[in-house]
Amino acid sequence: MKAWAGTMAACVAVLCAATVAADPVDSSPRPALRPGPPAVAAAQAPTVARVVVAGSAQAPRAALRPVLRPSGPVATEPAPAQAQSAVPAQPAPPPSATLPDALAGLVFNGGVASQFALAQSPRPALRPDGLEQRVAAATTATRPGRTQPSGSGGQLCGVPGLVGERLEPITVRGSACGIAEPVRLRAVDGIAMSTPATVNCNTARALQTWVQRSVVPSVGRTGGGVSSLRVVASYACRTRNNQPGARVSEHGRGNAIDIAGIGLADGSELTVLTGWRDRRQGQILRAMHSGACGPFGTVLGPNADRFHQDHFHLDVATHRSGTYCR
Repeated sequence: MKAWAGTMAACVAVLCAATVAADPVDSSPRPALRPGPPAVAAAQAPTVARVVVAGSAQAPRAALRPVLRPSGPVATEPAPAQAQSAVPAQPAPPPSATLPDALAGLVFNGGVASQFALAQSPRPALRPDGLEQRVAAATTATRPGRTQPSGSGGQLCGVPGLVGERLEPITVRGSACGIAEPVRLRAVDGIAMSTPATVNCNTARALQTWVQRSVVPSVGRTGGGVSSLRVVASYACRTRNNQPGARVSEHGRGNAIDIAGIGLADGSELTVLTGWRDRRQGQILRAMHSGACGPFGTVLGPNADRFHQDHFHLDVATHRSGTYCR
């Protein structure tokens, strides 16, 4: 009997040891469950201890549910003070601020302006009426064209005694101004122009005829003779007497030249303004004025109107009634 009891005790010991070795107890820590509402927590509280039944673990009685997000608007926390920009905000410029003042008020961070718009944007000025025509006329008047050689023997317009250069055609878009074959006249029969005159060849030849037939003979030996002609106007794209709405002047076609005085060899000058009513100089100037009628189609002097008190206007325009001289 004692031998049987000892055998049974040995078998029980061996069976228990085998059972424990087959399902050892897991002693590693397990993650904590997410807390939930009290009612759910109680249901989720089934034992976490493992029950050893026939060498396997029993599953939890209820699955874990995620915690529900609270209803209502989510409150946001204000940003910490140190996270805000270190550069204080600049007030926008007032609406009446000018462009330089508005630009001066911009705050630059690393080369980028913190203000991208002005309170009031400037408006471009409107282009004045007729600006394009006036600019074209002024440009043409001051720069008539590239000069070209005057020809063999110093002849200009095919006539000996005319000294100067031929110019390229002068055109003014949208205007009746221009010269097809302009020349820049510098001297006539050795008599210099005080200012080179831009005219056409018809005007240059008429001027030479007037100098030879009237100017030189009228002056004679007074003051040592004629040495120069004071030119106050030649080609210019403008209206007659610069009056608004008037017709284009003959100056705008290269047909006219204005002479204000005759320079003498002794350095003196016969001027239309002061000499026309002088007893001695007036006779010489009146003879010149009369001698221009013929070579030129229009001759205007101090007796014509208030616009010609200080010069002779000479042009080659033709008139049905013949030469117009006043």
